[in-house]
Amino acid sequence: MNINGKIAIVTGGTKGIGRGIAETLMRNGVQVCISSRHQQEIDGAVAELKKLGDGRVIGVVCDVRDYGQVKHLFQRATSELGAVNFLINNAGIGIFESVAEMSPEDFRAVLETNLFGVFYCCHEAIPLMKERGGGYIINISSLAGTNAHPLMAAYNASKFGLNGFSEALMQEVRHDGIKVSYIMPGSVNTEFGGDEPENAKSWQLQPEDIARVVLDLLHHDERALPSRVEIRPSKPPKK
Repeated sequence: MNINGKIAIVTGGTKGIGRGIAETLMRNGVQVCISSRHQQEIDGAVAELKKLGDGRVIGVVCDVRDYGQVKHLFQRATSELGAVNFLINNAGIGIFESVAEMSPEDFRAVLETNLFGVFYCCHEAIPLMKERGGGYIINISSLAGTNAHPLMAAYNASKFGLNGFSEALMQEVRHDGIKVSYIMPGSVNTEFGGDEPENAKSWQLQPEDIARVVLDLLHHDERALPSRVEIRPSKPPKK
């Protein structure tokens, strides 16, 4: 697939994995709309992304838990860039507490961001992609979507759900020319979940590793669909 000149929305695109994906797409000629909940983060990221080359980039404030904001995100992207070809559902949060200690509000926030937000974005993207004869939806999941751990019940539930959602959606839209894949990274050296990127965690994956997977998926021939990709650190610390 020739992706030069195509248009992508990358949710949660101001930092971490989303930022890495946005940078890689722009370096390969894709016009990008990034989103975040915070205008200051968007302003900084857009200013830096504009330095990468001639590709256009815009940023839109959007909390993917709010369907009205998601609708606005797609309206801005299509009016300023054009019809969306690629949707990268990356926005996500992690709150890691036991079921007994986690508040109902935090549990809801994790599920609504990591799962409901993906539904809202797909719900908006699919009709636009059908009108153009196809597109590609890539959902950023996690190995926590198959591996359960203590203190991760909310996050596990959201990613287990996202994997099932992605599998079902893939079968629903494949004959409309819309591909659906989901990527399941292991540990990534980002700010996610309150962590800080640091050299001591250099064994972890980097955002550019996930971005490379996204780019590879987009470059596959139309006949091929790698619907699920697992990627993990090659040499984690020995236990």
